[in-house]
Amino acid sequence: MMQTGVYGQRLGRPLFLKEAPSLITRSLRSAELAVTETRNDDPVCDLSGPFPSEDAYLVSLKLRDYPDCECWERGRCVIKTDVRAGATYLYDLKRDPRFVIDKPFHSTFFYLPRSALDDMAKQAGAPRIGELTYQPGIGHDDPVVSHLGASLLAALHRQEETNQLFVDHMMLAFTAHIARAYGGLQRITKSASGGLAPWQVKRACERLDSDLGGKLSLQQIAAEFDLSVSHFSRAFRISTGLPPHQWLLQQRLKAAKQLMTVRALPLAEIALSAGFANQSHFTRVFSAVVGVSPGAWRRETQGAARRET
Repeated sequence: MMQTGVYGQRLGRPLFLKEAPSLITRSLRSAELAVTETRNDDPVCDLSGPFPSEDAYLVSLKLRDYPDCECWERGRCVIKTDVRAGATYLYDLKRDPRFVIDKPFHSTFFYLPRSALDDMAKQAGAPRIGELTYQPGIGHDDPVVSHLGASLLAALHRQEETNQLFVDHMMLAFTAHIARAYGGLQRITKSASGGLAPWQVKRACERLDSDLGGKLSLQQIAAEFDLSVSHFSRAFRISTGLPPHQWLLQQRLKAAKQLMTVRALPLAEIALSAGFANQSHFTRVFSAVVGVSPGAWRRETQGAARRET
């Protein structure tokens, strides 16, 4: 399928990049969102090329200082200023944003189309969001974007280990934050206080449990109940105490523990059976959550069983 949003190679080409890894989600019904990492440690001095003109924004978290950045909009330089690592910058693709590339750079870019903002306002029962508030070349200290950016950067570097539910959840949170912080969207005042119906919880959990690898998207599951993704995610968390991607992680760990308890399988085989990308992924996640490595947990559990007998 032809890529239409400004992410991946469509974002990388104007920045003279051969590679621009991306994660993509359809966590809102009519919108495709994405996050892309851009990095060049040895650039050739030039004005960046034009991005495709769309009714959409790029929100960038800078990962490296960029002194004396010359920012352009609509064919002219609008500001020359120092770009700070850790700051968040907004770009309106309708304004033909560009900058002079003459120093190494490293950033993550979130692609946020107008349709995503419209969906967010509709789900909140709020008026349509106007233009996002920002000044060209002026950064924001935004801890929410910093946190989301760091989490998604780690996912970009380990895409084979990243499940779609996690990406959907993070990008949904990102869209809601940008809509509120820069678009003036009011917090939902009539948010559903209840969770899913018992039959819905049962069915949703069965769907998640049937795909421990996490290939199902939030949109696919929510659509089965004719719910928006944000409504489904909120109601699922109320009903189970966890967002879907964290519930799935607990099921993976539960499955792995069962396999280690009842069968003498290699850890690599257990990792794949429980939905992890590989043994390294399994060991890292298991150790972080449980506090010991899978091998140590199995030895301790088997030793305890022998002592009881």
